[in-house]
Amino acid sequence: MNVKDELIKKLAESDGGVVSGAALAEKLGVSRNAVWKAVNAAKEDGYDILSSSKGYKLSENNNRLSAEIIHSKLVCKGLGHKITILDEADSTNIAAKELAALGVAHGTTVVADRQTAGRGRLGRSFVSPPGKGLYMSVVIRPKLAMSAVPMITSAVAVAAALAVEKLCGSEVQIKWVNDLYMNGKKICGILTEASLDLEMKSLEYAVVGIGINVRSMKDEFGEELSLRATSVEDETGAALDRNALCAEVLNNLEIWLDRIEDRSYIIEYRRREYLTGKRITAEFGGKIVTGTAVGIDRSANLMVELPDGEIISLNAGEANLVRR
Repeated sequence: MNVKDELIKKLAESDGGVVSGAALAEKLGVSRNAVWKAVNAAKEDGYDILSSSKGYKLSENNNRLSAEIIHSKLVCKGLGHKITILDEADSTNIAAKELAALGVAHGTTVVADRQTAGRGRLGRSFVSPPGKGLYMSVVIRPKLAMSAVPMITSAVAVAAALAVEKLCGSEVQIKWVNDLYMNGKKICGILTEASLDLEMKSLEYAVVGIGINVRSMKDEFGEELSLRATSVEDETGAALDRNALCAEVLNNLEIWLDRIEDRSYIIEYRRREYLTGKRITAEFGGKIVTGTAVGIDRSANLMVELPDGEIISLNAGEANLVRR
């Protein structure tokens, strides 16, 4: 790790406090002049560092993604301790899958400032401008029964919702199966891609992609998309620190991945589920059906009551509100 990265690590570990130039020089084993040069180099890289007669500190408005800052906020044991930060990626899921195929450890994480070909479910694109969102993918190798693998996405949704709620203080809802909503609009999409060992009938690995619209997106979305999507800042006024949010997602993800097989995460999922009680349309048995979403079952399937009273369970696909 170079002097600049070590400097960022020490400032991050101070948790917003001021660290004197002399203290930094001693901790880093360099001269005061080298500290000054490292601060300037970090500023040129986009870090928001405040300087005063007392020393240096990371600004609360810092929006530069940093593995050092994320690491300083992690409390989980297995996730995120190997993080790759990219200024640009076509898709963090693609980058993470390439690493997973090479055998990287459980918890390896890829984060990008922007994506040029961000992807959602069903082949949709995910708008991913620089400096605005948290675009991250995590390689996980959980020991799960094959029957539990389809529930990974819903557990991830709970983890991401709790992370956003903790940092912004506002409620987040989950639209079955993989979208997070605020005030009726999407703020986050989740895409899980799994590699199965068919011979052993087990999960080899999964790549969990999470895209959260963090900073204001008013200038990024077109008129049509603005009717359906939004950001945390646009809904709450809170300009979250993307590093803190990344760490909080990883901290929560470790907790809730461990609760897939005992289904305890379903309680939190049900509490936030957006479609329950609403009329929806969905594909079932090769045709489009209309009914009322009546809840989430133990396997995170969406239960739908049809007009004739029959209740069906959707375990894949997509459900959409009937707009009036």
